[in-house]
Amino acid sequence: MKKASGRVSKGRPIKAEDLFKLRIPTSVSISPDETKIAYSVERMDRDKNKYFSNIFICDLTTGESHQFTYGDHGDRQPVWSANGEQLAFISTRDKKTGIYLIASTGGAEKKLMEVEGSIGNLNWTPDHRYLVFCLRYNDSHFIKDEKQKKKPPVYRHITRLWYRLDAEGYLPKDRYHIYKFEIQTGKLTKLTRSQRDHVDAAVSPDGRWVAYVSNRSKDPDIELLREDLFVCSLKDGKERRIPTPAGPLAAPVFSPDSKTIAYVGHDNPDDDWGGTNSHIWKVGVNGRPRARNLMPKYDRSAYDQSICDTSDAHGAAAIFWSADSKRIYFVSSDTGNTNILYLPSSGGKPTRVFSGKCHVKGFSLNGKGKTVALIHADINNPGEIMACPSSYGGEKRARKLTTLNSFLKTEVRLGITRDLMFKSFDGTELQGWLVYPPNFSPNRKYRSILQIHGGPRVQYAHTFFHEMQYLAARNYVVFYTNPRGGSGRGETWARAISGGWGELDYMDCMAAADYLEKQKFINRKKMGVTGGSYGGYMTNWIIGHTNRFKAAVTQRSVVELKSFYGTSDIGWSLSREFDGHPWKNPDNYEKCSPLTYFKNIKTPVLIIHSENDMRCNVEQAEQMFAMLKVMKKTVEMVRFPEEPHGLSRHGRPDRRVARLEWIARWFDKYLK
Repeated sequence: MKKASGRVSKGRPIKAEDLFKLRIPTSVSISPDETKIAYSVERMDRDKNKYFSNIFICDLTTGESHQFTYGDHGDRQPVWSANGEQLAFISTRDKKTGIYLIASTGGAEKKLMEVEGSIGNLNWTPDHRYLVFCLRYNDSHFIKDEKQKKKPPVYRHITRLWYRLDAEGYLPKDRYHIYKFEIQTGKLTKLTRSQRDHVDAAVSPDGRWVAYVSNRSKDPDIELLREDLFVCSLKDGKERRIPTPAGPLAAPVFSPDSKTIAYVGHDNPDDDWGGTNSHIWKVGVNGRPRARNLMPKYDRSAYDQSICDTSDAHGAAAIFWSADSKRIYFVSSDTGNTNILYLPSSGGKPTRVFSGKCHVKGFSLNGKGKTVALIHADINNPGEIMACPSSYGGEKRARKLTTLNSFLKTEVRLGITRDLMFKSFDGTELQGWLVYPPNFSPNRKYRSILQIHGGPRVQYAHTFFHEMQYLAARNYVVFYTNPRGGSGRGETWARAISGGWGELDYMDCMAAADYLEKQKFINRKKMGVTGGSYGGYMTNWIIGHTNRFKAAVTQRSVVELKSFYGTSDIGWSLSREFDGHPWKNPDNYEKCSPLTYFKNIKTPVLIIHSENDMRCNVEQAEQMFAMLKVMKKTVEMVRFPEEPHGLSRHGRPDRRVARLEWIARWFDKYLK
């Protein structure tokens, strides 16, 4: 067993309400002269029961930080102008989304525009005249009567297969388009025209072009992964497709000479749910040289695939060119870490810039590119701003610039976390983390909880998890692991469960339970299991196949795959994961559905589900509750109104606290 990642310190155990004390950095941006870092920090307000965020500035010459924007707003994504004199940022003030401008020396911010809609991918043009971004209007934007805006429509006429998205709700009729905003005149100009979504906008350094991603297949909702790369003229919006292999694309960025575009993607449009590695590709702006994978032998993805409960989601991070065009920087997740790497722009083997047992949640380069600004999280801290050199071994010369969550050291006594490797039934090494109660004694016998991650193509990592610490503070030993079928161990690992959930992944979870039982300090008669989303699926599967756990909490779970296919916002894409549609492969859907085995359940189970969950619809929970009740099993259900799938990460603060308390009460009741 490896050394502890935690520490012994004085203080009280962590509480559910400590969520309100956390300060989470959500974006980071370094100035062109590499002397300042702008970053946004999110907080939860207990009285108003809402999230707010503001922008801060750190001076790298002094190492001092100060707050830059104020108020109970949602200020985010600060972007420096090319001359470093101004910052543009997005804010949700007055219940609308707007773009604001503020001098880099400080002062009052200026509202440039606001809309009822969504704005992303904010860019400056090199001449500081324009801001370029992606914008999609809400349907309510076009209603002039303010009273009518708040009323639900008389009806919704649905024609698209993809008509809703979890956490966003029913999608508006408008699509994302690329716009430019002239700062001096306030003129807003729409650059793209196709009735498809246009995302991931990036402006060329010479100010001539905007690159973006759009799916122009016959039916983009069915062919989700057949995306294309486009550029359009910043002057008149004239569009040109750049030939790339069929497959998903993300995060395009121009080389410093504006002749080449690098992006994250792969060339498998029929990929299952994330089994294929996403790599760094590059292509000439004129299609020459042709698109090429720069890292084909690297058996990891150029993505952040680490999950926690202090970030909204995982996914593709921004990529950056070096000033001399010789390197491309990106993040990659590998065996429980998310680190920063670079690779030669001519292709080859990636080199680690910032490595170690950590979770890099975001990073930024600018100007000469000698310094990397990053958001650094680890087992004991949800995020701090750091800076390091942009060369190999940068973590050895990194500077920590903030102390946003010092209370976790000075006030709270965290449980020690040990990372370890253990063997599955067939000798395969699995990764896991054991979290001990703060007052752990090896001479006691402890209750335990096995945690199973969602996805499935994500990974638990060396990152802060408030939920794990909270349960450990209730005198549970918490064990969370990375079974096969997840991310961070290559394509073979990720595809190990394709077409057959509940097989190898179940065996790996049972190997984790075996490992727990063998620990002298574990009471094998008082073991619990929980998980959310795919982790909820696996919790359901486990209690339908074994009675070794004395209590279970299944959260936002999948119960029956055939109905999931039609009720989830992305359910129809399940065909890529289960070797066909339900009507073509019904036996496999039934075999892999936990509901098929519910008659075997003897474990007391608490069902937790959000009523506005569009990823795993609440009808999944309703099926499970009704069936187990009729069969007179021990079951209860807790439903959270209004909440989407990600309640544990970004739900209303009081509901996040209530969720944690319900989990603890259930395990306290049946494992006492």
